[in-house]
Amino acid sequence: MAYLAAVSSTFTTTSLLYPSSCCFSSRLFLRTLALRSTQSPLRLSFTSAVPFRNLMARASLGLTHPANTQTPKVSFTAKETDVAEWKGDLLAVAVTEKDVARDGDSRFQNPILSALDFKLGGLLAEASSEEDFTGKLGQSTVLRIAAGLGSKRVALLGLGASASGPATFKSLGEAVAAAAKSAQAAHVAVVLASSQGLSAINTASAIATGTVLGTFEDNRYKSESKKTALKSVDIIGLGTGPDLEKKLKYAGDVSSGILLGRELVNSPANVLTPGVLAEEASKIASTYSDVFTAKILDAEQCKELKMGSYLAVAAASANPPQFIHLCYKPPSGPVNVKLALVGKGLTFDSGGYNIKTGPGCMIELMKFDMGGSAAVFGAAKALGQIKPLGVEVHFIVAACENMISGTGMRPGDVVTASNGKTIEVNNTDAEGRLTLADALVYACNQGVDKIIDLATLTGACIIALGPTIAGVFTPSDDLAKEVFDASEVSGEKLWRLPIEESYWESMKSGVADMVNTGGRQGGAITAALFLKQFVDEKVQWMHIDLAGPVWNEKQRCATGFGVSTLVEWVLRNAS
Repeated sequence: MAYLAAVSSTFTTTSLLYPSSCCFSSRLFLRTLALRSTQSPLRLSFTSAVPFRNLMARASLGLTHPANTQTPKVSFTAKETDVAEWKGDLLAVAVTEKDVARDGDSRFQNPILSALDFKLGGLLAEASSEEDFTGKLGQSTVLRIAAGLGSKRVALLGLGASASGPATFKSLGEAVAAAAKSAQAAHVAVVLASSQGLSAINTASAIATGTVLGTFEDNRYKSESKKTALKSVDIIGLGTGPDLEKKLKYAGDVSSGILLGRELVNSPANVLTPGVLAEEASKIASTYSDVFTAKILDAEQCKELKMGSYLAVAAASANPPQFIHLCYKPPSGPVNVKLALVGKGLTFDSGGYNIKTGPGCMIELMKFDMGGSAAVFGAAKALGQIKPLGVEVHFIVAACENMISGTGMRPGDVVTASNGKTIEVNNTDAEGRLTLADALVYACNQGVDKIIDLATLTGACIIALGPTIAGVFTPSDDLAKEVFDASEVSGEKLWRLPIEESYWESMKSGVADMVNTGGRQGGAITAALFLKQFVDEKVQWMHIDLAGPVWNEKQRCATGFGVSTLVEWVLRNAS
């Protein structure tokens, strides 16, 4: 390759080009070469790949500059007003299939639709008939109004046979954003044709969250981008008051965390290196310095903590590992519970010597292998704004790349984790669990009561649950209930899978305490069993495998999955 140079050397000294922050195994490799040179006068010609790759890696990072983020700044207000009199660019009416039912005279039976249609002289009923609008989920029709209403346009948005739950109303918010974008509307109102039996606070919050997420487009790496026109959304008919306004602010805080998660996962690996991920974490700590502190450990510090499992994964990369620890402490009052959120932070995963090849390997998408850390830092950003009391939260990420070089771990290597357990590496592409092993030990050493780790860990979980559902593993029924209750509010789909202890037989090694991967059968379960070996039995622990829902293949972008469930779970543990 062009960036490699052949250099003649007698191996009398180690290379000064090799950075002092490189991992200890790489320097040991070079010192070994120097030692061997004193035993032989041979002059050898070798390719000095590591130093030159380091220089090239740093240089190439400067060639791609992401533009500043354009996070949507949309205000939300809860109102009680006559929808026919509301003035703005677009009135969005959410309807079920039952809402659009007509009487014998082809008039709407729903009072809101009937009133709007009366003001428009029957135009709404006529347009919905011509468009064959029946209220099916995902259906929409937009009508431009010349006169009769305060709004310039009316949109009918289908909710399906019935409407309930946060996922439905998040989708409604996304549909509102799409309609507003199509109409270039700045001021929008949303009303439900039927709102009986719904939680007004949770419904309004879900609509607001969905609207912000639907408005967002990650254009940082495009040479041209358009700014969104949407500025304000009035949510009509779900009540008013301080509780609702507080919930709408909460929706904004959580949405900002989800968008951070999306941007982190979307960022290419030549931009989002472990060092840059550490910088992003440090920004959270500095922005919310009243509640956050940050500690970033380099390879030497990780070596002192005996993190041999994590450092083995990082050994091949030109970009040094960064072990990231953010700590949230409440602005006042006592701490009643200590939590840890641990995220897998592989900013790129080549697979190592077991390189990802063949159809479906998705190596070009392996920037998303830090989706667990994105969820963790997104939750941190949201909690920095909400500032819950009574709870201490540790956000822990062992960030690195899994690459290939002469200093990298090999199939068959034995590595030692920081709790003293030894691991035979029978597959270098099962690297995430190796980094999580030391991260989980570190989390337990913080004296926490509960741990949730999140990771894009196995393709087996995608095969089992598909692209939109995350797999949950925990020995604790109490912790499972807490997290599933939180997901009911967030609308994120989780499914509990068993931790089948008998499967551990496939993870036993002849030369070490364990191997790092078992057979193809039950791969998500054996991965969870592996992680369990590094968690203190006194600590409640959960593993969430989000390999499927971290990425939206249809839209070719990240989802920010996990942020809202984590935030809701932390708040439920707070006083």
